[in-house]
Amino acid sequence: MERPPRKFEDLQVGETRQSQPRTVTVDEIVRFAREYDPQWFHSDPDAARESHFGEVVASGVHVLAIWRQLDHTMNSDIDFVCGIGFDEFRLEHALRPGDTVTARSEVLELKPSSSRNDRGTAITQYFLTNQRGETVLRFRSINLVYRRHSAG
Repeated sequence: MERPPRKFEDLQVGETRQSQPRTVTVDEIVRFAREYDPQWFHSDPDAARESHFGEVVASGVHVLAIWRQLDHTMNSDIDFVCGIGFDEFRLEHALRPGDTVTARSEVLELKPSSSRNDRGTAITQYFLTNQRGETVLRFRSINLVYRRHSAG
């Protein structure tokens, strides 16, 4: 498999991208929860009717996994070294069965590394938004991105 073509130098502050929509089903929510986050209001549709939400909702871990899947479809052409952190991570609205979400990214800051000339840091704001325009998830991601040419 070839490395992604877009390097640090190709990114621009203010650059935005949006994913295709993705609809979440009750079966998916329950299946994910039973495997990875078996709290009753994620994994038991009958019991969840008595919860604050009135139905099963996706766990935060599941919401993040969905975001990651969508992010890969819109930003997989970037040659990332790795992600090194999240800031201001917020789950603002529940992700419910039948919701259709899209991911959006915006590059906020680009800074060449002062210690490694083969990479730079990209700060990106991410959103996961449902069909009602509600923000389900938002956070800032700190990522290292390979440079095309090492500064020397």
